Formats: sequence, C-alpha cells, structure tokens
Amino acid sequence: MSRLKVGIIFGGACEEHPVSVKSAREVAGNLDTEKYEPFWIGITTDGDWRLCDGPDADWENARPVTLSPDRGVHGLLIGERDGYEAVHLDVVLPVLHGRLGEDGAIQGLLELSGIPYVGCGVQASAACMDKALAYTLARSAGIATPTWWVVAEDGEVDPDRLRYPVFVKPARSGSSFGVSKVTRADELPSALSAARQYDSKVLIEEAVSGSEIGCAVLEEPSGLVTGEVDRVDLSHGFFRIHQEDSPETGSENSTFVVPADISDESRQLVQETAKTIYRTLGCAGLARVDMFLTDDGQVVLNEVNTMPGMTSYSRYPRMMAAAGVPLPDLIDRLISTTLHGAKR
Repeated sequence: MSRLKVGIIFGGACEEHPVSVKSAREVAGNLDTEKYEPFWIGITTDGDWRLCDGPDADWENARPVTLSPDRGVHGLLIGERDGYEAVHLDVVLPVLHGRLGEDGAIQGLLELSGIPYVGCGVQASAACMDKALAYTLARSAGIATPTWWVVAEDGEVDPDRLRYPVFVKPARSGSSFGVSKVTRADELPSALSAARQYDSKVLIEEAVSGSEIGCAVLEEPSGLVTGEVDRVDLSHGFFRIHQEDSPETGSENSTFVVPADISDESRQLVQETAKTIYRTLGCAGLARVDMFLTDDGQVVLNEVNTMPGMTSYSRYPRMMAAAGVPLPDLIDRLISTTLHGAKR
C-alpha cells in the first residue's frame, strides 16, 4: 500500500519562526512514516522556500521548492530555472504560527492549489488572527469578551479614559510578542510603540480578573471533541513562554495545571463555550481557545489559536494527551479528518 504524500510546511517569515521550527521537530518525531511520506517544506525568515529532509539544523541550505497554485500540479515544483520536477501532494499540514501562517495567507495559496490542508480556512484564520474582529464576532453570539479599544496606525488614545491595568498588544500577532501590561497612564506611549513593532493596528484591553484557562478543540467526522481544560498558574507578570530562553526546561513565571483545578460545572462550561467560539468563528480541524474564568464563574474569551504550538512544552498537545489522544494519534486524526472532508 502506497503512503500518503504529506507536505509539512514550517518556519515562516515572521517573529514566530523559531516556535514553528520547534513544532515541526516535534511533529517529525511523532509522524507515522509507515503511513505517511513526508515532504518537509521550510520557509526561511527571508521568505525562501526549501525542500529538506526535516527541520534539522541545516534545513535552510536545502534545495529550492515552490508550492504551485496550479491545480493541475496539485503539489510542489522542485528545482530551479533550468528545470522543475512536479510532486503531487495528497494533503498539507501547515505547522506555521503567526503572520503569514495563521492569518489566511498560506491558506489562500493552498485553496488556489486545490490541495486539502489541515486547519482553518481563509476566513476563519483571518478572523481569529485579528483579535478585535474575533471579539466583535464573538460578542455578536453572546460570548463575553474583555472591554477593548482599537488604535489605528496614526491614532492616539486618551490615557485618562482607561481603567488600569490594561494590556496593549498588536491586534494581529501571537506568542505575546509586543504585548505590555500597563498600570499607569505614563506607561502607555512606550507600550503602543512596542506593539507597533509588530502591527500597525493595536488593541488595548482592560484586564480581566480571573484564571487563565485553555481548551483544546479537535474536529472529527463525528463532531467536536475537547481535550482536558488547563489553567495557567502565574507567579508574576503575564504568560509569554515562547519568548523565554529555555522554555523546554520550564517557564520563568508560569506552570500548567492539567486538568485544571476547577469545578466540574466550570469545566463543562469552559468546554461548551470553547465549542461555541470555535463554531462562531468558523474554525475547522483544530483550535486552542484561550479564555478567562472569573471568580463569579463567567467565561470570557481571550484569543483563538488556529494552529496552536506543537512543541514539547505546548499547551494544545498536552491537553489532548491528558484526554487520551497522544501526539502521534492527534496528527493521524488531523490528517484523516482533513481528507474525509475533502472527499465529501
């Protein structure tokens, strides 16, 4: 029996490039190569595409490759100007995080190519990446969100209208890059400047008093399933593990409680709210829904990650593993569900 040809795209030309490479390495160690023939496609920080043997240390020096938007090719063009070899792909797993990976850009290219791919489509990817848009859509479905303001590229905000503390963040970025906690009005200008290094559109959110809670959602032909709910236990500051020096050995300010130490009633509410958010934003395949659980039992949306990290320390695979779905099984389910949907 021939193996399914799976294109695994990783890296990317954005600040989350290193996290994506780590996710790809974890996938490489858990992919069933007796069932799948992987084609590893790395994107450098300069945007060059490389076909490599895997996400090892030397992958950026591998040969050039192009993902063709021509549906007649339905896959890769390998080589340079003196000649190309076409390789048909059955499915693509885009292990990309952040801009150009989770915002609908790569999804649009894959739609043009006609290749089935794991994860959310163009519209849901774009909506979830833009936190202000995600909040607007969520509120329309009756889901609680923080109070927020959008500051445009040249816009200003009256610091006296805010109730501190607030969080200032790029509207379309991830892994806490450019995020600042602001406790006084005189800290606001520098926080806006930090956020604008990553996005011209900036979001200001009033802090939500409560626990940071996450829920892994996995879509299968039979419906949506969830992993165990987790809780981020912070000692100080805010959650930013992907920017730490050695997150594999533990975070500087956070630990994860899985399953979360909350009541069964709250756990069920978190899981059902995560599913509602997933459906409202039009997600597909998988998502990690981050929320707050307030002291009075209310669930408030924080953000939705449409291609959550798959690193050794990432929350999504940890929550799924706690629910009895280890990473090799998770990868298999994601690919199988994608192909099932493509055949309908």
